[in-house]
Amino acid sequence: MTTELKTRIAMLEGMLSTIEACVFSKDLDGRYTYVNQAVAKVFGLPIEEIIGKDDSHFFDLAQSKELIENDQLVMRTGKVLKKEETNFVKAFNRELTYQIIKKPLYDDNNNLIGVCGIATDVTEQRQLQNKVIEQNKLLDIVLDNVAAHIYMKNDAREFMYVNAKVAELFGLPVEQIVGAKEQDILPKEMADHFHESDSALFISGEKQTIEETVEDELGNIRHYLSVKVPFEQQGRKSLIGFSTEVTELYELKEQFRKQANTDYLTNLFNRRYFVETAEREFKRAERSSEPYALMSLDIDHFKKINDQYGHPIGDVVLQSFATNLQANLREGDVLARIGGEEFAILLPNTPFDKAQLVAERIREYQDNTPIVTERGGVLAKVSIGLVMKQSDDVSFESLFKRVDKALYQAKEQGRNCVVAYQN
Repeated sequence: MTTELKTRIAMLEGMLSTIEACVFSKDLDGRYTYVNQAVAKVFGLPIEEIIGKDDSHFFDLAQSKELIENDQLVMRTGKVLKKEETNFVKAFNRELTYQIIKKPLYDDNNNLIGVCGIATDVTEQRQLQNKVIEQNKLLDIVLDNVAAHIYMKNDAREFMYVNAKVAELFGLPVEQIVGAKEQDILPKEMADHFHESDSALFISGEKQTIEETVEDELGNIRHYLSVKVPFEQQGRKSLIGFSTEVTELYELKEQFRKQANTDYLTNLFNRRYFVETAEREFKRAERSSEPYALMSLDIDHFKKINDQYGHPIGDVVLQSFATNLQANLREGDVLARIGGEEFAILLPNTPFDKAQLVAERIREYQDNTPIVTERGGVLAKVSIGLVMKQSDDVSFESLFKRVDKALYQAKEQGRNCVVAYQN
């Protein structure tokens, strides 16, 4: 061996000893013919105590089967092998994972003489990756089982994350939603609704709490309380949303509201709601100068009906009477049971002559159409008072008092009649 060659080999060995990756070569029997300083550090031995020995001295081969299998594969196929390899190192008394490159080793006559390779320790990297994977799995378990629908979107309307509840709501697998634009997977009306609220969020840059209403695939209306938080990711405006379904709560609230405003027997509005609505309509009529009619109705001799047929039949009469009144009214008219057998009707934007026709039509129908009950037909005739809003009326209360007087006069005039005052 020439001096120049020895110098080059020494330089090469010096260079290989400075790198952190493990560099090695083995003969056909698996004995080490070269190792760099990184290998010596892993085995905890000087280089000279490693050369000539096989892997059984340094690895627990029962737990490091990949090591021998990979060496034999390279020498058998003559191909380069790149993969991860996990082995149990005796010096550390634990498994280490390496990214390895192994290739066959030939002499000058192209005869196979062994295997050489380089191995980079990726144990910590894999542990961190496995930890992240495990944490992501735990996070997914948590997010998929909370009561909220959780999602992330960017300003290009692309979903970056959805939990299982969102996927269930959309009727699509998570994989099909993530990366897709909302307008490509959702009904247009729903996608436009989301886009409108999301755009407002991106413009304001502030957290948003809103109530949202969507229609599911069965046509059911669902109500959600949504909290959306803006943030930036990789230079893009993004948001994370938490939507909790409150449909049952909303329906319960609506039920309470309805109960507070509704008469339990006839399912009409009650006195309190009627007065509140009438006062609003009164103010609106003042601004618009539209005609405004108020009607008060009382079933004639209702006590006699109760005494003759009993209260259950009396209840049927009240319910049927309410149904008859509704059949004579428009959508915008307001009908309520004021108390007992007394009812009231508000007719917005209705001139006197038309209001009088409605009143007379109701009276005539009740005069000629018995109410069907299990005790036979019951004729429930009615007295009606009708008044119009005047320019000098300062509140609905004055109108209410005036219609009460008109109803009283109808009763005084023999009942089963309409007393109407235009002025």
